[in-house]
Amino acid sequence: MIGIDPSTEGIAQAQARYPHLALYEGSAYEDLAEHYGRFPVVTSLEVVEHLYAPRRYAATLFDLLEPSGTAIVSTPYHGYWKNLAMALIGKLDAHFTALWDHGHIKFWPIRTLSALLREAGFVDIRFERVGRIPALAKSMIAIARRPGYA
Repeated sequence: MIGIDPSTEGIAQAQARYPHLALYEGSAYEDLAEHYGRFPVVTSLEVVEHLYAPRRYAATLFDLLEPSGTAIVSTPYHGYWKNLAMALIGKLDAHFTALWDHGHIKFWPIRTLSALLREAGFVDIRFERVGRIPALAKSMIAIARRPGYA
């Protein structure tokens, strides 16, 4: 198991707390599979909403998986009813603020994240919504598989 993060500070903090883990500075825009190999499972937690090039991220995620490997991707949930509820209670502007340095720049409903993963070659894509009731979920988790050998 290894961990990759683009933040030098984040890696340093994690290594100080968990010195036994293999943690490296890296980006979803790099050829991570060439550097670190392929894995049966890749977990990406709260990353895709911060990226300028989500297609490159999805390609990197796909490349990191062994054939028949599983990707687990979490991101804040954005759906019609949640966005409507935030608008009705006056929280939409605060939620989608442009004033958060390094904050969220993409907002993913299930249909759009599913399309991104399908486009990258993933199959058997399913979603779980977590936190609150499903229509107002805080986050969603996509589970997708890289096809195996034919």
